[in-house]
Amino acid sequence: MRPALTFVALSLLASSSLAQTPPSTSVEVNYDKPDHFRDASLNSNGYERGADEQVMKELRSYLQALGKRYLPPGQTLRIDITDIDLAGRYEPWHAQAYSIRFMRDITWPSIDLHYVLSQQGQTLSQADARVTDKFYLQRPGRSTSNDRLYAEKAMLDEWFRKQFAVQQHTSS
Repeated sequence: MRPALTFVALSLLASSSLAQTPPSTSVEVNYDKPDHFRDASLNSNGYERGADEQVMKELRSYLQALGKRYLPPGQTLRIDITDIDLAGRYEPWHAQAYSIRFMRDITWPSIDLHYVLSQQGQTLSQADARVTDKFYLQRPGRSTSNDRLYAEKAMLDEWFRKQFAVQQHTSS
């Protein structure tokens, strides 16, 4: 009888500690018709449209990490990505035409999306957005990264921080 009583006590303790766990943030990322995206492929063999699984997986993971960093507990964010145009272009007149993206001032990254921010089932904000960074080549430190999506991630980080980060007010 004593082991059964111990089991019940531990079960009650576990359930009460779970009930006191603060709500976490979550970011859900969906891709709407990725086979029609303008340019979301890191390994192109021509001017194919569409998105690579690798690109979608990496951007989803990055957006989820941004949510953990910038959203307050209890908020959820749903992002529906409707188009991606990665920084740079493949230039067929070069020797390694489809293995190197050539970064130029006119080939900035852009991502079209719709987002819904909510808390406890209530919508706090929602909008369509085109996230772009026309000055991606002029920002310090970006070109030294070995990450093939560095420009897109930096662009998303800046947008996410400006759009969703909790503003800290200081009193004077």
